[in-house]
Parts: sequence; structure tokens; C-alpha cells
Amino acid sequence: MLTSPNIERFSGYASLYDHYRSSPPDILAQILTLLIQTKYPRLVVDLGSGTGLSTYYWAEKAEQIIGIEPNEDMRHQAESQHSAQNISYRHGFSHETGLADECTQIVVCSQALHWMKPQPTFDEVRRILQTGGVFAAFDYDWPPTTHRWEAEAAYIECDQRVRKLEKILINTGVLNYDKNQHLARMQASHCFRFTKQIAIHHTDLGNAERFVGIALSQGSVQTLIKAGYSEAEIGIAQLRQVADTVLGSQQNPWYWTSRVRIGVK
Repeated sequence: MLTSPNIERFSGYASLYDHYRSSPPDILAQILTLLIQTKYPRLVVDLGSGTGLSTYYWAEKAEQIIGIEPNEDMRHQAESQHSAQNISYRHGFSHETGLADECTQIVVCSQALHWMKPQPTFDEVRRILQTGGVFAAFDYDWPPTTHRWEAEAAYIECDQRVRKLEKILINTGVLNYDKNQHLARMQASHCFRFTKQIAIHHTDLGNAERFVGIALSQGSVQTLIKAGYSEAEIGIAQLRQVADTVLGSQQNPWYWTSRVRIGVK
């Protein structure tokens, strides 16, 4: 379930988000299909599918994939950039997907569960999952590990400044649930017979431009920019200076950690 402020938070920067964010780790599908004991699931549902990065990931890994996304900007980006014959994107909510009972074997939620009201979301997941089906919500640790700690330190400093400014200066009305409590809330929901949390890793490439782009793709940063704050006030200008100095334009390996909360119906 998303409130209107939560939905609107992601309007206006879908192409930027899509350009700089990372796709899910390859090993995620291997783990989830192992758990359902089916290498090629009939249907995967992606809740809060955003620009389709986490939906298109399944294009060659499942018979059919449905992305559920309430934000029109994000959904249109997905339809234009991450389409395939076995993928469809639908307007819907985590608590109201419009899908049939027990229709899917896997439900995923990429970097979005903290924007959704927990119990109504888990109730809906339980309704659409088949018995033995798996729910997996995963979030990245920010920022990724690079070859220069100075860039990461600058990112964290910028992020702390952004969150402080947003909290003090802007009454957004946005609901945000602590990611560290995802597993406990899943357990308390009584919607899953088994739950666990794992960490998985993958690598991709990045440079200074992408490092700053990832910061700009955060909803908190975009909220401040929409409110008229400059990059200097937000801390982006300082982050860019550090990133340009220590990361430069050369592409280097980045190491991502994903925290995956798993529930089996």
C-alpha cells in the first residue's frame, strides 16, 4: 500500500533512475528458483517494479512476468525501455495487485518494501502466492564498495545531510518503514511458514559520473531539488568534486551487497 506522497516521490526522474541504478544480482533467481524447486517459474510478480530494471531481469528466467507499479512516470519508462513479449506492466499497489488468487510462484520487491504498508502488503502477497511459493524483498547497501573509500565517505556525508534537510525543512507526508525491521515484520505478519534473511553480492562497473548519478537517483535528493534547493545546499556539489578527484572517468569494478528477506508461503 502506498500513500499519494509515496507515489509522487518517484515522479519526474524516471530516466535518471533507470540510467544509474543497478539490476538485481544473477544469483538471486538461482536462489529463488531453488526454493520453489522449479528452474523456470510460470509467473513472477514484481511489486513496485519502478522503471522495470527488476522486472526485465526475469525476461529469460520465467515464462511470464508482471510488474506492478502505481507511478505513471516509472511505469512508462519501464514500458519504453524494458519490454519483452513475456513482460507486462500494470497499474496497481502492493496491497491491491488485481491478480488472481494463488496465481504466482514468486513475488519479488526490489528496493521498495520500505515504502509499503507492511501487513496489507504481506496479506496480498500471501493471497497471490501458490502454496510453496516464495516472496523476496531485497535492498542494496548504499553506497556500493568502490576502490576509493574517500568517495564512499563523501556519499555517506551527503546522504546524512540530505536526510537531515528533508526532515527539518520539508513536510513530505511520506511513509518510510525501517528496512532493518523487514524480517521481523514478515515474521509477525503470520503470512509465511518460513522466513530468513540472506546477503548476496554482485559486481558491475562505475565511475565518478555514475557515483553522483546514484545519489541523484535517490528520492530524498529529488524531493529537495523539486523544492528548489541547489546542489551546493544539498551536498551534491561537494560529492561530485570528491568523486571526480578520486574516481575519475575510468570504469572500475563496484561491489554491491543486497539484503534479501525471504518468506515461504
